[in-house]
Amino acid sequence: MKGNLSKQFKQLTGSVLLGSLLCSGIVSAWAVNPADPNKVIRDVFPVAETGFDPAATHDAYSARVNSAIFENLFSYDYLATPAKLIPNTAVAMPEVSTDGLTYTIKIKKGIYFADDPVFKGQKRELTAYDYAYSLKRLIDPNLHSPNSWLLDGRIKGLEAWVALGKKNGKVYENPFEGIQTPDRYTLILKLTQPDQNFPMLLAHGPAAAVAREVIEKYRNKAGFAMDKPVGTGPYLLSRWTPGSRIILKASPNYRSFVWNFKASSSEDQPIVDALQGKKMPQIGTIDIRVIEEAQSRWLAFNKNELDMTEIDGDMVVQALENGLLKPSLKQKGVQLSRITDPLIGYHYWNMQNPVVGGFSKEKIALRRAMAMAYSTDNMISVLLKGDANKLQMPVPPGVVGYSPDYKSSIPYSVKAANMLLDRYQYKVGADGWRRQPDGKPLEIELIVGNTSRGQQQAEFWKKALDNIQIKMVSKAMPFAEAIKLEKQCKTMFKSSAWIADYPDADNFMQLFYGKNVNVTNNACFKHPEFDRLYEQTQSMPASPERDAIYRKMSRILEVNMPVLMLYSTYRNVLSQPRVIGYKNHPILSSEWMYIDIDSKK
Repeated sequence: MKGNLSKQFKQLTGSVLLGSLLCSGIVSAWAVNPADPNKVIRDVFPVAETGFDPAATHDAYSARVNSAIFENLFSYDYLATPAKLIPNTAVAMPEVSTDGLTYTIKIKKGIYFADDPVFKGQKRELTAYDYAYSLKRLIDPNLHSPNSWLLDGRIKGLEAWVALGKKNGKVYENPFEGIQTPDRYTLILKLTQPDQNFPMLLAHGPAAAVAREVIEKYRNKAGFAMDKPVGTGPYLLSRWTPGSRIILKASPNYRSFVWNFKASSSEDQPIVDALQGKKMPQIGTIDIRVIEEAQSRWLAFNKNELDMTEIDGDMVVQALENGLLKPSLKQKGVQLSRITDPLIGYHYWNMQNPVVGGFSKEKIALRRAMAMAYSTDNMISVLLKGDANKLQMPVPPGVVGYSPDYKSSIPYSVKAANMLLDRYQYKVGADGWRRQPDGKPLEIELIVGNTSRGQQQAEFWKKALDNIQIKMVSKAMPFAEAIKLEKQCKTMFKSSAWIADYPDADNFMQLFYGKNVNVTNNACFKHPEFDRLYEQTQSMPASPERDAIYRKMSRILEVNMPVLMLYSTYRNVLSQPRVIGYKNHPILSSEWMYIDIDSKK
């Protein structure tokens, strides 16, 4: 690296104004955002957000907001099927060395952060230094980012960089072989081994660019700037009432783009006809409410208080019939966008918990018996109203690496579950409940959300465990609080879900990789053979050979039973007649900047 980050940082902040005065072309790039302030989209989240620092946030709803504020080097084509990477703030897709280990990425000139007092009245240009800093934050050992898995083990010289930081305490100023910025607009990333998914990782939200001076000004005790997001994206945070309301306004500094996507099917053609050639974004304000109860969201949509809402469970039954809009809604002009989500829903047992965790035969038998007593088919029918597909492996349909012929080895059999518990000395006591093999009481605590859906989930599991005479209690808590506990390996038994950050099986198998405990590995599962196979796949291209390894890894999970795979859902989004061009995208976090509204309706 030429110079160090501290010197580059001073050069960056000190030269922006001079550069702007000298370069009239850059001045003209400070175009006013084309968004119409009178156009408002009213959207809704079913659970509360947690904050708006890309390095810190780890939930889908905070990510939706972040994707409107911050920008990645790469993004996805709005209409392409399958999902297609495209340059965003990068000039082009990366130049990759012949050995697949070095990525050279050029940054577009004339992109600016939203105005903020920390910039002292100067326009602050996005540079390669910002991406270098942002990526280093993910793997800063002092920051403990839950998104460290994106780069951990992938970047050359990471261990040496961490060791030097611990020695001299400087961290970001230290040279880093794997992250280099030879000039203001060039970013060079060096990998430890070839990784065909690496560009997709750079398109994932946590790899978005933040400004170092913003983080240093507004960070909390943990080092994250959760309530002061300042990015280069089309929107900025105007108002935030945590857990209640989020309002985004069009950022005046955003450069805009021309809507120019091609239809991938006949269904896309009306979208193309309506939006082709428009300067985007068109929406001036995004008004997001947090409404946790599904029935309340449904009522708000029907009263025209929401322009868009995702529906599931009971709401699907009210809105759809055989996957299509009911005639009454269609007559009103309501629109439906429906896709199979690249998502897995699952229940996990904390492998570090003294009651349900561990690899002894009796602990595996306990987890297996609980899994065998649970009817996923009934759950999908009753709780999800049939709006999902039963999952056989940790990779959902539509994702590279999915094996359609794979079948789980875990049967639904209450009789077999009881026999298994009997065999491993989980004896029934005088109170009618089973005890642990050592005679201690056996009680399973299930963590659920504090919503009606959470309560239904708890009731379903209790009935299942009642059938095998295992006592279960449930504990309801807010979404953010539950996430915090599972990242600390302090839950016993809980549901979780993961939607693809990028459309490859690797993104799902990393959920059970030992080094991702306290990050994405909620089951806190560490298995040497699973980890070895996962690491082997990292240098393999998508192929039948790699798919075979994923199937073997799936069997390891079934043998040790840290997790019960449940379902992959359909994603159903309803929009009012005035919404123009909305289409569910399997990977993009939010679509607000790609759509328009008819303000006359």
